Amino acid sequence: MSQLNGLLEQVELQDLNTLHVGSVARYYFEARDAEGLQSALEWASGKGVRVLILGGGSNLVFDGNFEGLVIRICIRARYWQDLCDSEATLVLGAGENWHDAVLYAAGAGYRGIENLALIPGTAGAAPVQNIGAYGVELCDTLVSVSALDRRSGAMVELTNDDCRFAYRDSLFKEVPGRYVITDIRLRLSRTKPLQLGYKDLEEYLGDKANPECQVMDVVEAVMAIRRRKLPDPATLPNAGSFFKNPVVDASEYDRLRALFPGIVGYPQSQGVKLAAAWLIDQSGWKGFRNARVGVHNRQALVLINHSNGTGADILALAAEIRASVKAKFGVELEMEPGVVS
Repeated sequence: MSQLNGLLEQVELQDLNTLHVGSVARYYFEARDAEGLQSALEWASGKGVRVLILGGGSNLVFDGNFEGLVIRICIRARYWQDLCDSEATLVLGAGENWHDAVLYAAGAGYRGIENLALIPGTAGAAPVQNIGAYGVELCDTLVSVSALDRRSGAMVELTNDDCRFAYRDSLFKEVPGRYVITDIRLRLSRTKPLQLGYKDLEEYLGDKANPECQVMDVVEAVMAIRRRKLPDPATLPNAGSFFKNPVVDASEYDRLRALFPGIVGYPQSQGVKLAAAWLIDQSGWKGFRNARVGVHNRQALVLINHSNGTGADILALAAEIRASVKAKFGVELEMEPGVVS
């Protein structure tokens, strides 16, 4: 294939990633349907160039220019199917804005993803990271995804089990680049109990945290809490939570608690999940700024690009933070965003 209609060259990606890091794509294409996606991948294969699949750009760090083809997923679709009694399946094209989809579902009275309001990015990127917040993860409602299998060239449907979901992990991270998601299906309910056990939600809702609480009450609470704690990428560039909350076994947690009585941990089936924000804060990084990048002064998990920093600036700061936490607590922090170089 020698031509690809809609192909652009030398495209600046600074406005297409929430860290607002400058990076130039050698080639750029917007896929608006599965056929366009397949055509772009065939073109790249024929030219022998690397491919980067781009959604909302909210979970990656560009470390330099990209000498390949950036395919931005712009597949739009949003509709209901399999309506039955109080349940329905919400189908979302991979290019749909995630937060808009949460508002759409809650506005229709359906529950299941309201705790995930205001998470930046697209619907197609949500399963990759198995996004989660306030006691809820995407895997709790996801039925299946449609995806292009780049190994076989065929469209496939992957069930929830097929996706191998774990904390901030999935099949799509295990075999990066193999599958390109084109749409997702979520099973939502009008009667499912709301998940209000997370401390911040309980405190914010107060007397509203009772059986009369409505789904939009939860959406509004989550939005208010996130806005209070997290900067808007449109005004202060960031990639959201930059580090995963590390999980340690019970004996390691006991050791840490003996040394640091105030340590924050949440029991899990695999051990104890530590609050990475607390570890970073206690290591002295909260509110830190150098000439270009820094750590948010209200949420230590968020690295900010306040003065036109580069990807290298962000990664250097992340490396310093990880080394500091390791030295103080003996705990390894893992970055959430992917690095593109």
